[in-house]
Amino acid sequence: MSAKIYDYSKICDSVLLIDPKIRFAGVINDRGRLVAGGMKPNVEPLESEKDDEMIFMELALRVKMRKEFDKQLGVVNFAMASRERAIAISVLLNEDILYVVSEPDSDYCALPKKILEIVNS
Repeated sequence: MSAKIYDYSKICDSVLLIDPKIRFAGVINDRGRLVAGGMKPNVEPLESEKDDEMIFMELALRVKMRKEFDKQLGVVNFAMASRERAIAISVLLNEDILYVVSEPDSDYCALPKKILEIVNS
């Protein structure tokens, strides 16, 4: 089975346009490195660049660990964390991860569905 080919930059740009409350849309590789996308222009980051690196590496590790249960539970469609200052959503793109961060008052029911529509189109 061949992997789907994604245009990471196009996906990130499209995701940023979904909702003005989205702050970040980037693709993280399986080693926790940002390979496409990033912060929306004119948005103040919530964390330092060094913290970003740690968040990305932790995300890559968490995604790898979730795969251990794919056989029993099926593959993960998306994962979401709701925090006081942000909502974070991750979606697998082959071996890479689309990581989206939005304001905490975003519509967390509609947002993942819209992101998946972009990824699957």
